[in-house]
Parts: sequence; structure tokens; C-alpha cells
Amino acid sequence: MAMEGVVIDCHSVNAWEEQFQQHIDSEKLLVVDFTASWCGPCRVIAPVFAEYAKKKPHVTFLKVDVDEVKSIAQNYSVEAMPTFMFFKKGEIVDKIVGAQKDDLRACIVKHAEVATTVSA
Repeated sequence: MAMEGVVIDCHSVNAWEEQFQQHIDSEKLLVVDFTASWCGPCRVIAPVFAEYAKKKPHVTFLKVDVDEVKSIAQNYSVEAMPTFMFFKKGEIVDKIVGAQKDDLRACIVKHAEVATTVSA
């Protein structure tokens, strides 16, 4: 089960697939931070990403280390870190490359708010 208000680390393909499958049929926004331990900008944006997770508990935030789970990064053609991908119903709805906190915040707000205003 996904925890709210936290960033969930995916250290294996199985962990990624478990989290991703929970969102295949969901309007809930899934934000994935493709990162690397050696990446300076990744370390700078990490606390910002964690703060957004606390402020947006209705959004799921995942962190994928591209060196630990290379196949997932390759599947999504991640070439630079950090890369943030935004998913709804298993489909990419947006992407940001680089540690751009204002763009990241705007993208989260844009896609998260759509999910909360859709009527059943």
C-alpha cells in the first residue's frame, strides 16, 4: 500500500512494478524522480521533492535510483538526472529534466488538481 505524504524509494524492479500497478487504473497522479546518488542537482532537489510529498498527500511520489534499477530508467529513456515523470493511468502526462523546483511544483499542481476536480 502506498504511504501518503512521503517519498517511496523503489530499489528494485519488483518494487517499481508494485507501485506502478497501483496507478494503472487510477486518476491519482504518480510523480517519479529518476535520480542518482552521485548527482549533485539530485541531492539539491531531493528535500524539495520530499516537501512537495508532504504538501500533496493525494499524490504518490516515487524515487528511482537509475544505477540501482537501470532497466526502468532505460524503459523510459532517462538520460539526465534528475528527470521527473508524471503518470496518470499508466501513461506519461508530463516530464521535466533538471532540478527545476518551480517547474516541478507547477507540474505537480497542474496534474494533481485535475484529479481532485474530476467528478465521479
